Amino acid sequence: MAVVHQPDPAARSLDLDAFAATLSGELLRPASPGYDAAREVINTLYDKRPIAIVRAADAADVARTVTLAAETGVELAIKSGGHSVAGHSVTDGLLLDLGAMRGLHIDPERRLAWAQPGLTAGEYTNAAAAHGLATPFGDTGNVGIAGLTLGGGIGFLVRKYGLAIDHLVSVELVTADGRILTVSEERHPDLFWAIRGGGGNFGVVTRFQFRLVPVGQTFAGALFLPLTRDVLRGLVPVAASAPEELSTISFIMPVPPLPVVPEEHHFKPSLVVMFVHASDDIAAGRAALEPFRALATPLAEAAFPMPYPGIYEFTAEGGKRGNDVVRSLFLDTLDDAAIDTILARMAAPSSPRAMTQIRVLGGAMARVPVEATAFAHRDANVLIALLTAFEDAAELPIHESWTQAYFEELRPKATGVYSNFVADEGDGRVRDAYPDATYARLAQVKRRYDPTNLFRRNQNIRPAGSPRSAGPV
Repeated sequence: MAVVHQPDPAARSLDLDAFAATLSGELLRPASPGYDAAREVINTLYDKRPIAIVRAADAADVARTVTLAAETGVELAIKSGGHSVAGHSVTDGLLLDLGAMRGLHIDPERRLAWAQPGLTAGEYTNAAAAHGLATPFGDTGNVGIAGLTLGGGIGFLVRKYGLAIDHLVSVELVTADGRILTVSEERHPDLFWAIRGGGGNFGVVTRFQFRLVPVGQTFAGALFLPLTRDVLRGLVPVAASAPEELSTISFIMPVPPLPVVPEEHHFKPSLVVMFVHASDDIAAGRAALEPFRALATPLAEAAFPMPYPGIYEFTAEGGKRGNDVVRSLFLDTLDDAAIDTILARMAAPSSPRAMTQIRVLGGAMARVPVEATAFAHRDANVLIALLTAFEDAAELPIHESWTQAYFEELRPKATGVYSNFVADEGDGRVRDAYPDATYARLAQVKRRYDPTNLFRRNQNIRPAGSPRSAGPV
């Protein structure tokens, strides 16, 4: 069922009136106008009621809020876009909302951008596109840039340009002791390594500096293929051998009733290959798509020359609020056993809105050394995400059971997991996101910058030396 509200006992020690007077931003309480909207997150199963919501105006507000949480022991959650798969963007304690921090400066000559964490990927991408530039983010435009980046950032430019973190130059970050640091390869390099894949464990980022890459006109869209064993068998080899300009994210789902799809195919099982060919050579983009068309006669096609942000129109439905159960894993390939599992499960889903997402990786992402960032699954070939959306929250046990069983059938050959796609699945799944050496290094950085585990509403990495079974230390 939906998450039940449990008041934070530490709330009794908060003097909210005095604290509100120190802020440049806004403090919302349960009776305040806008409180309910501010506590909303994308997954409606996470229905919590913070004792207060700080809508920070600047890094100083963030530092004050972090210090208050540290001094009182109240649980602190950080919200950028509110898309945390595990529901970490909200709490019954103190919620720090970064949504009002939306500054963006783009220097097209130096190909650098300075962005605050309240921006969405779509807002940033549209602004950069005006200069024919981009930073690789994810696959949905309304996701906040902060959580997306700190976990890695795998999107429609991954094979050509790698992950979002591969373009991170520096950040301004508030640590657990309230300091405001500039973090880069030159300044606090251990912390800079950790935040590139280690999530929000180490502080609150109040400004990002990114490199921009040239992405203007692209050939992009969706190819609708029939869902057959042969099509699935050919998908990974074809996508992996495509030019690196072509990145794909495929969805096993019923064909939506779109104008480009003949009516006789509406709602039939399909493999929808969404793609971006990151080049203004449209002829090369069309040619790169031919091996996919050769897998089977397409049911329909919506592939056009378009500016890069246009691909977000194809995934807009995925950014809407609703009930969701998510499981995911990396695989080396789709072998016959995995294909059989996928076909059988998707033939009888627990929800008509259930989807299986397949991302074929490689390219630029794989060329970054494993030890260079905390995101260490550089050699991951295929990312599988099981996305079960449904209407009635009372049916959660049904959909959770179906999704978990599906995941367990695929799990024996898993090679890890992407931390941004991990639900609230326990410490073991957090460990799956990081090889042992990476996790040990992250735990040491955590002990240095957050020894009391203040930042624990995340895929939590406990400070080195603390018991794995313990709560906050």
